[in-house]
Amino acid sequence: MTTQTDTPGSVTTVYQVSGMSCGHCEGSVSGEISEIPGVTSVKAVAATGEVTVVSAAPLDEEAVRAAVDEAGFELAGQA
Repeated sequence: MTTQTDTPGSVTTVYQVSGMSCGHCEGSVSGEISEIPGVTSVKAVAATGEVTVVSAAPLDEEAVRAAVDEAGFELAGQA
């Protein structure tokens, strides 16, 4: 689990997502996660399967899981 506070009022969490293989996959996952309330930044990297999320407060993992599922991928957990 990687969670860090970068700036006051923000939390960075890295999730592991399986199934991403290209830029389109990254965009799909990023788009769905960015719709979660409180998310300010999302960066998905297909090569590593890591998705870095910056949010105003810690996110409910089930909300992240639902967003990743909606994009057609599987959340393996926090990296």
